Amino acid sequence: MMARLPLCATAIAQAGDVLLNTLRHGGKILLCGNGGSAADCQHIAAEFVVRYEQKRPGLPAIALTTDSSILTAHSNDYAFASVFARQVEALGRAGDCLIAISTSGNSRNIVNAAETARHQGLSVIALTGAGGGELLRHASVAVQAPSAVTARIQEAHILIGHWWCALVEDRLLEGTLTAGEK
Repeated sequence: MMARLPLCATAIAQAGDVLLNTLRHGGKILLCGNGGSAADCQHIAAEFVVRYEQKRPGLPAIALTTDSSILTAHSNDYAFASVFARQVEALGRAGDCLIAISTSGNSRNIVNAAETARHQGLSVIALTGAGGGELLRHASVAVQAPSAVTARIQEAHILIGHWWCALVEDRLLEGTLTAGEK
């Protein structure tokens, strides 16, 4: 699978540009996913907020997977299918970016979040496996890891997330993104 990862290199680079553009224009990054993808959301958000490899200003990124009160209240009072869409509705603004992670591309709560994000003027980066699923219909940019095996897809996703963090840090330290531009 890793030998085929270069096949999606263009989409990875395009998504990196979307993230840079979002941050340059004062936007924030929201992330959502289920299970292992939820953990990836937290991991990637932490890399943006704290740092990846280099000292630099913190960057605004929020994993929508972490607030247990919101997750359980919404799922109990409404439905799990809209748990992330509701957070996008409350926290997302035009000019922000949602990274929507679903290995199948068909997780209903992730698809609903992407649909809400697009309606609110957010960019949507879909991070999926081969095939991409329904999530592709709502994506500004779609990165499809070239595998149908969940473990391989998730391994590719964190590699891609790290690539985006490195790209942002490199451009930040080159002076193309300053703390004042956030």
